[in-house]
Amino acid sequence: MTLLTPPPEGGRIIEEPLGEALSRRYLAYALSTITHRALPDVRDGLKPVHRRILYAMHEMRLNPQAAARKCAKVVGEVMGGYHPHGDASIYDALVRLAQDFSQRYPLVDGQGNFGNIDGDSAAAMRYTECKLTPAALYMLDGIEQDAVDFRPTYDDQDEEPVVLPAGFPNLLANGASGIAVGMATSIPPHNAGELIEGCLALIERPEITTRELMAHIPGPDFPTGGVSVEGEAGIFEAYETGKGGVRLRARWSVEDLGRGQWQIIVTEIPYQVQKGRLIEQLAELIESKKAPLLGDVRDESAEDIRLVLEPRARNVEAEVLMESLFRLSDLEVRFPVNITVLDESNRPGVLGLKACLQAFLNHRREVLVRRSQWRLERVRKRLHLLDGLKLIFLHLDEVIRIVREEEHPKAVLIARFNLSEVQADFILDTRLRQIARLEEMAIDKEHAELSSELAGLEALIGSQARQWKAVAAQLREVAKAIASPRRTDISGAIESVRAPVEAFVARETITVILSERGWIRAAKGRIEDASELRFKEGDKLAIHFVAETTDKLLLASSDGRIFTLGADKLPSGRGHGEPVRLMIDLDEGVEIVALVVHRHGGKLLLGSDAGYGFIAPENDLLASKRGGKQVLNGTLRVAIRAEGDHVATLGANGKALVFPLSELPEMARGKGVRLQMYLDGGLRDVTTFSAESGPEWVDGGGRRRQWLDWQQWLGRRAGAGKPAPRGLKRFR
Repeated sequence: MTLLTPPPEGGRIIEEPLGEALSRRYLAYALSTITHRALPDVRDGLKPVHRRILYAMHEMRLNPQAAARKCAKVVGEVMGGYHPHGDASIYDALVRLAQDFSQRYPLVDGQGNFGNIDGDSAAAMRYTECKLTPAALYMLDGIEQDAVDFRPTYDDQDEEPVVLPAGFPNLLANGASGIAVGMATSIPPHNAGELIEGCLALIERPEITTRELMAHIPGPDFPTGGVSVEGEAGIFEAYETGKGGVRLRARWSVEDLGRGQWQIIVTEIPYQVQKGRLIEQLAELIESKKAPLLGDVRDESAEDIRLVLEPRARNVEAEVLMESLFRLSDLEVRFPVNITVLDESNRPGVLGLKACLQAFLNHRREVLVRRSQWRLERVRKRLHLLDGLKLIFLHLDEVIRIVREEEHPKAVLIARFNLSEVQADFILDTRLRQIARLEEMAIDKEHAELSSELAGLEALIGSQARQWKAVAAQLREVAKAIASPRRTDISGAIESVRAPVEAFVARETITVILSERGWIRAAKGRIEDASELRFKEGDKLAIHFVAETTDKLLLASSDGRIFTLGADKLPSGRGHGEPVRLMIDLDEGVEIVALVVHRHGGKLLLGSDAGYGFIAPENDLLASKRGGKQVLNGTLRVAIRAEGDHVATLGANGKALVFPLSELPEMARGKGVRLQMYLDGGLRDVTTFSAESGPEWVDGGGRRRQWLDWQQWLGRRAGAGKPAPRGLKRFR
């Protein structure tokens, strides 16, 4: 076996810290991803792969009037000449440029299966054909007239444009999305006509504000339509800062079927939502009973979208049904706005609406000046040649004699008529029969026209005001050609209909069962006889009551916290359920004091082991977190409904006290006030009752007994009370 010897010192081995080597190489990779792959240029709104596709198709002469070519041919040209990456990524980019549901203004005219809004992918590139659209021609207009810079391709065999001339603000018109290293971009599509109106307003008033621009550009205009319900304030923030979001809803209407029957028709769905996936999502909501107001969903789409949503019952309100579906499905989405782009110096940054339009206009002005200079040079050259031709007609016989007789006619012509070498070569290269056909008047006419054009070009290049006026005129011409009506409605006036809980949860009667060891479950229907319930060995019933799946449950723990449980989230009652500690963050050693159904507007009386308490509104006790809400400072002993007009307390010392309920304060959190005074021990139990019916208590045998002479224990809050009636150990 031959051992490889390392190269001598000073060879290819470089000694450097691993951290620095990795950092430098990762930075190079990150910069390459940001500048050459993921982020669009603010001037033409294109990523390198899209720019190379359009330029390659332009070089292949795939204009709208030409016949389409196989996409495989285009992909091969792009990959072989400009874009050294996989053919799949190039074809995917080409397909997106051709999809009218992805691009507001498609730049590729695709023939064949290029996918659909259902989510089906395009056919293989060997089956599909493509060519450029008229909108793409405006993106490339002037590219052969030195309008933009070119750079060598990856193999130095050819050149490619650094940026396209971009006749309209494609960055905002078609939008863009991409994920780079450490940054991402997400730009929604807009209406090109509105964008051009904004550009014209910016040319006229460079100091215009973003809010004033929104008079021309009210918001995004998605190719799939829909209704934007973000509101002016949200859109303004996105346009001002370059970051934000847009809420987009499906467009729907109610179709009357007669006899009180109706159905909802969805005709437009949010941008980038696959119709097939949306239907599956709605069907899953029906199957899982998460959308109990929705009865059925059907797809009756042909060329246009038509989704039929049937309500479960005719008494359902259409607005409530749709509001529930907006929350549960992709009938409403939030499209993020993050205008991260590359500027003219190839540096990434986040720009607002005005900055994007200004960068585009600056680019258009530069393109105009470069094209004008290109044309100026050619006009001057042609005028120079025409000046030479005019001399031919003045001295035609002498020119013919010199050509026939002189050994070096070019030098003689230059010396005799004071011509330049270019003029002399042009005269000598011109055939005699062509000269014979030339008319002096035609030459004079062309000379006059070019002289006038020359003066106009020189004036244009020398005047910035003329340049902006010309840019505005070009934009107006483009707007006439590609502008189209708005598809997405901007409706900030739409207010969300507050859907009741029933819109999201099927209302069913259940029996909530909690064991002494803290196992909870929900059995379907009403269970009146608790003796039928079965528990794990060594466990038994603690609490059970009837509720509905739409209810919220309040669980009080001995550490003074109140937890909120959804009745629809409880485990099935077929088994023993599951520990409630798995549903909430209940610490070990903390006991469950009470479990009740939340009542809107209801109140609970909370009492601590030390004999303090207060009235707590139930609406203030709801908690959205697993950790619950800390309500009582101390050890919670009792949590009961605050009903009636009196309170009866029982201390561990066997003394009872009755006082008016109005003496207790209403608080959302705290220690409370003293209920009963104790020299030793603490609070054992509390109850509330109405003076008309009187209180009840439970004796040792579990029988309920009426407390008839309770007035003898009536006093003021915080009193010591009197010895309780014989047998009174607890109220419940």
